[in-house]
Amino acid sequence: MTHAPGQLTSLTAGQQIVYGGDRVTEVSAELAAAFEAGDRVIVDPGTGQVLHVPVAEHERAASAVAAAARAFADLARCSDDQITTFFVEFADRLADDATFAPILAANEADVERARGRGRSTTRLELSPAMRADMVAGLRGWAETPAGRDEVVRTIEHDGWSVEARRAPLGVVGFVFEGRPNVFADAAGVVRTGNTVVFRIGSDALGTARAIVEHALDPALTAAGLPAGTVSLVPSAAHAAGWALFSDARLALAVARGSGPAVAQLGAVARSAGIAVSLHGTGGAWMVAASDADADRFERSVRHSLDRKVCNTLNVCCIVRDRAADLVPRFLKAVEAAGAQRGADGRVHATPPALAHVPSDVAARTARVVRSDGTHDEPFVSEYPVDDLGNEWEWEESPEVTLHVVDSVDDAIAACNAHSPRFVAALISDSDDEHQRFFDTVDAPFVGDGMTRWVDGQYALDAPELGLSNWEGGRMLGRGGILSGDSVFTVRYRARITEPDLHR
Repeated sequence: MTHAPGQLTSLTAGQQIVYGGDRVTEVSAELAAAFEAGDRVIVDPGTGQVLHVPVAEHERAASAVAAAARAFADLARCSDDQITTFFVEFADRLADDATFAPILAANEADVERARGRGRSTTRLELSPAMRADMVAGLRGWAETPAGRDEVVRTIEHDGWSVEARRAPLGVVGFVFEGRPNVFADAAGVVRTGNTVVFRIGSDALGTARAIVEHALDPALTAAGLPAGTVSLVPSAAHAAGWALFSDARLALAVARGSGPAVAQLGAVARSAGIAVSLHGTGGAWMVAASDADADRFERSVRHSLDRKVCNTLNVCCIVRDRAADLVPRFLKAVEAAGAQRGADGRVHATPPALAHVPSDVAARTARVVRSDGTHDEPFVSEYPVDDLGNEWEWEESPEVTLHVVDSVDDAIAACNAHSPRFVAALISDSDDEHQRFFDTVDAPFVGDGMTRWVDGQYALDAPELGLSNWEGGRMLGRGGILSGDSVFTVRYRARITEPDLHR
């Protein structure tokens, strides 16, 4: 193999690498030993960690992006009807039991392997409900107006006009973990003329490959869409994700998964100059005001804990003058949510909240179901206020933090300081209180009841690619729900009717 002048061919332990303009990190002995000619390194600008990308992983990602780039150019010559046909064919294949059988078998094998490693499988299992949602989502995209050359605005001038028109963005890179339904969600970017490259985690890779083989690729062929329009990087290695997100040919990098992994991927993409849309840290907050209706509050808590996803209730704040009656209602709601799942709930109470928990309840033991089995744990335990930002990841046992505050304003301050600035709900009978809450809480999704309404399909009738929090700042030009039809740019077209137009 020949190497270009100045190309990195080896590393030595302790070697310094400059990053961020004024910072230095060192190569570890392990990395120096593993690095070979042709490999690449990327420095995470957030942590200084040196990420190793073996040449094989780089080539897999680069090949997929190259195919997607070619497909993007060819897709401009395909009709909207062809794109519609792709979604119909994809949906039909997932709905057909014979076609779906090998996909289901691959998913069952993935689930079994994940359980053997003590991994969570709540989002991995391709249940009948998830399958139905995937089919419905794809049929929804088939029925969605194309909009890839839609006139957004027309500016009229004397003798000429300018049209602002929607246009495809380009190649979208998408990294996600163990949720097979994301295939159907993210395929929606094709509706607006984009192409997409996926990388999926090891837990769901077998399922993903089966979907590609038995449903996705045949649907592309049947519709006459170019190969590479939707493709999978065939690797479970984290390095494949880093390689994908460092490819400057991407127009947008989208990551869904755990908070630290998503943050790292976002940092890699940003350092390559790629726009990012990150969907990692979640967890909703709920605040009960002094005039909160107790029944509405209890029901809102219970319905916000039906399953663990990003919009599940994570922290509940109750104002002190209502703690005596609302803390017991909160505990009752957690118990009911657990019973609905055949398990006990788990409450982490800050010192101000623990003071309002009845002693007999505080002494109770709960049967908590986790990914590695069932454990006997306290139903309520003390939890530090400084850790309110922790997001609870649970299996069957709803897990949530309880905090008592002096006022709604104090709850808002805590939410803005500790939460991922994502979902916030206020239980109050006061319109003025709700308006102040909406004006001052730093979150893109604000409601007045259960938090689980935050979902593209449920709220907007559109399959989503992900839900964005404001942890990394507010977004320019779009809402917090990223959907296939929101991935576009704008181009301009002049129509001159006056031949003598001049400046």
